Amino acid sequence: MRGLKEEHAGVRIAHQRKLAGLTQRGLAARLPYSYSLLRQVEEGRKNASPDLVSAVARELRIDVTVLTGQPYVTELQQDRLAALIRPIREALDLYDLYDVSDLSHASDGRHASDRHDVSGRCAVSVPHDAGGTRAQHDARTPAELAAQADELCRMVRATQLSKAAHALPAFIAEVTAAAHRSRTTALWQTLGSAYRTAHDIATKLGFYDLATIALDRLGWAAERGSDPLLAAVRQYMRALTYFREGEHTIGLRLIDAGHRVLSRVDSAEQEARDTLVVRGQLHLGASVIAARAHDADAVGSHLREAASYARRTGEAERVYWLSFGPANVAVHEVSAQVEMRRYGKALEKSRDVHLPHGWPMSRRAHFYVDRARAEMETGHSDAALGSVVTARKLAPEQTRYHPGARETISGLVAQRRRTPDSLDNMAAWLCL
Repeated sequence: MRGLKEEHAGVRIAHQRKLAGLTQRGLAARLPYSYSLLRQVEEGRKNASPDLVSAVARELRIDVTVLTGQPYVTELQQDRLAALIRPIREALDLYDLYDVSDLSHASDGRHASDRHDVSGRCAVSVPHDAGGTRAQHDARTPAELAAQADELCRMVRATQLSKAAHALPAFIAEVTAAAHRSRTTALWQTLGSAYRTAHDIATKLGFYDLATIALDRLGWAAERGSDPLLAAVRQYMRALTYFREGEHTIGLRLIDAGHRVLSRVDSAEQEARDTLVVRGQLHLGASVIAARAHDADAVGSHLREAASYARRTGEAERVYWLSFGPANVAVHEVSAQVEMRRYGKALEKSRDVHLPHGWPMSRRAHFYVDRARAEMETGHSDAALGSVVTARKLAPEQTRYHPGARETISGLVAQRRRTPDSLDNMAAWLCL
């Protein structure tokens, strides 16, 4: 397993700690963790949990990705995904083009960087490709564009990241042109959906700066589309960004902002299923943020609220692709127990989870990664490896770049003097 000693998060923590001029005891004194645990993490004898990583990053005033090693450039290049990021970044920069003449031509075979609009910025051409986009002279109807945006969301939930990333830049360009030309609510909403897909791809691949840009664009489109539900979904996603960074207070404030947005929905829409779904998902977001803050009372309160909405909505997989419903409430309860380091309770709760037929592969795989972490921490090493293997089968691209999967495998390797071939193979696949 080449590079395992050099690559685990504990080594990165030690390096950044030394750069900050702190001893292990000095850093531990600033964290809600013991000196003994920090020492074991740095030595690779204990797994670096996401909440410990975020606490260290916050204390050292560095980005979490410095400690997690994201984005995983070598692996992305091997999977030919790194080259897909720049076109998405360029497409997101098209958002304020009011002169869309450059977007009205079919692709002439040149790279996007060879085409520019009147302001001198790069303009992405609109080719006919496998993702369904096509030249402006054969423009699609708003309904057709909305259907394509929905299909891109489906691809991401099915963890077909390469396919979605290939199709997305040209689609964003096409919808940007259409939205600025017609300025209808439906087209702004479709553009918002495309930005949502950009956010999800960037997040799964570890490009968090790009994910932040995509969320800014999403808010911009939601405002123009007068879509309060989409605006609330954006606040939910922003809150999860701060969850990753360990900024619990800010994350919960953004959840509250999402609820305030929904309070402005017309009275006739307050009890609509879509509104209830978004409200429930906001509570699920708050539950995991509160869990990382180790506020068990708040976790319980938010999960109960979410469950009450889920009983009214049932399984609602395609409402803003949130996959809200009783199953997601159960999965979030497992996640919350893991975040609170109640691993035995998390494992117990995981046994009661029943994932609906047809539930998105992305959500299934995430659940198995959470379960693997609980299994590893409770000494069920073989089961933990099995759960990561299952996650890989369900969503290989997502699992390969999932910090939890990578740290779990690193932890399993550190726990064993001799590792079975299956664990060696998994570590090699993750490039650990």
